[in-house]
Amino acid sequence: MLAITGAAGFIGSNFLAVLNATSPGPVVAIDVVDTDIKQANVAKRSSVTWVKPSDMQRYLDSNTADIDAVIHLGAETATTATDRDAVFAVNVDLSKSLWTWCSNNQKPFIYASSASVYGDGTLGFDDNLSSPAMANLKPLNIYGESKLAFDHFVAVQVEGGNPTPPQWAGLRFFNVFGPNERHKGTQGSVVSQMHPVVSRGDPYPLFRSHNPDFADGEQQRDFIYVDDCIAVIRWLLDNRSVSGLFNVGSGNARTFLDLARAVHQACDKAFQPTWRDTPQTLREHYQYFTQADLTRLRTAGFTESFTSLEEGVTITIKDYLAQPDPFR
Repeated sequence: MLAITGAAGFIGSNFLAVLNATSPGPVVAIDVVDTDIKQANVAKRSSVTWVKPSDMQRYLDSNTADIDAVIHLGAETATTATDRDAVFAVNVDLSKSLWTWCSNNQKPFIYASSASVYGDGTLGFDDNLSSPAMANLKPLNIYGESKLAFDHFVAVQVEGGNPTPPQWAGLRFFNVFGPNERHKGTQGSVVSQMHPVVSRGDPYPLFRSHNPDFADGEQQRDFIYVDDCIAVIRWLLDNRSVSGLFNVGSGNARTFLDLARAVHQACDKAFQPTWRDTPQTLREHYQYFTQADLTRLRTAGFTESFTSLEEGVTITIKDYLAQPDPFR
């Protein structure tokens, strides 16, 4: 039985959907389903035992023998968060407690890290599990700092020969998009924010470039469809000898113009780019290029191909967002 934190969230609810469709069986879902939207994310799921985060430790301790692995997807994900202590309490302290529980009870532990640890990207995107390498990284916000802090904790445990789970993996997700993002609001992917505007025939202005090395709309991101992230998690669960820190992106940076064209095409709308200035509050924290280095993931044995940006956007919009019931 898998224990999944953040199970009503974006990646978590999609993971539950894939498990229900392909590997039906009991799942422990650890999350607070406290809004109608998050309820809709998981309304179609079955064979799920829901546990509140406040009851998580008690449940794990009482059902240790039944837990096959812990998939830790729960986090405070707002990149605009300003309460450092609150973010670190969730993204670092809770993660440490789960690492310790999995180490003590010898359970595999797979957790969500983030490409936000790479900051503006000028130092590259090498998922090197090394304390010195991590010390050079400079995230642009508290969320990224918290994800790097836990990655660093893992590096220290491994380098120091301290107890570890029998399998562990940190997944540095890049720009993930797909269904079940409505609860994220303005923190959702550009696809989720652009669709309702474009679908009603209104223009969705892209950010102008304020970097002379990039033309307007040519800012680049590594966009990855959510099911590809889930494929990596499932591959790890099937390959228990593999541990490590891995980038999870398509490995192919695409422009925001590419993304906008794909959204307009999926909405059957003509595309004519319009522009807006990047807000001053974002400019110093803005990434102009991200692209996952997949060398370690491929070397570890993951050979599956990734969904193209156009295909992922089409699936997201036509199969979900444009439907009367947009939830997976």
